[in-house]
Amino acid sequence: MNKDPREVIIRPVITEHSYDMMERNTYTFEVAKDANKIEIRQAIEAIFDVTVTKVNTMNVKSKPKRVRYQEGRTRTWKKAMVTLKEGDTIELFAS
Repeated sequence: MNKDPREVIIRPVITEHSYDMMERNTYTFEVAKDANKIEIRQAIEAIFDVTVTKVNTMNVKSKPKRVRYQEGRTRTWKKAMVTLKEGDTIELFAS
């Protein structure tokens, strides 16, 4: 009952911090909330054809936001920081 890798990995997270982590061979992705570390590892290896050595996950909590008089909250989501084997890379922006 394996999930489709494209359902587990939603999108890469592109921030200044994630760019700094790429130099240390660690890539950041938004993943499905119900995905576990094993499923994330298998999905990354299947999609990008690399070897994953470590997976760290965290739940990102929502923050209060306001637009004029309307108050609301951002959504909660799950983030995975994936460390690859030395020598493996993921080309997020192929030029």
